[in-house]
Amino acid sequence: MITKKLSEVGIMENAHDVDARNLYKKETAMITIITLKPGQSLKRHITPVDVAFYVLEGVGIVEVGDEKIEVTKDTLIESPKDIVHCWYNESNDVLRVLVVKAPTPIKKTIFVGTK
Repeated sequence: MITKKLSEVGIMENAHDVDARNLYKKETAMITIITLKPGQSLKRHITPVDVAFYVLEGVGIVEVGDEKIEVTKDTLIESPKDIVHCWYNESNDVLRVLVVKAPTPIKKTIFVGTK
């Protein structure tokens, strides 16, 4: 059995310049926890694999394709591959999101426009 505590996993370098920590990475899937402080957001981007997001804590705005909605704790959001998506924390509290990518991307993420 392998166990990992989030607090013991280092923040990975990323183009979004946010707290992102990889908890699991195999060829078949990748699990990351993203923490956005109030006012932080990701850059709009396209991922070459399917992505599932699960809100662990807080309230955030999620954008997938042409849709942009507010979501809260215990909500799952699916983002199909090759579609622009983004996260925004416009609240006064921390937003933590579990991100599952399947399979683990081989191609690079494409960044689109501005936040």
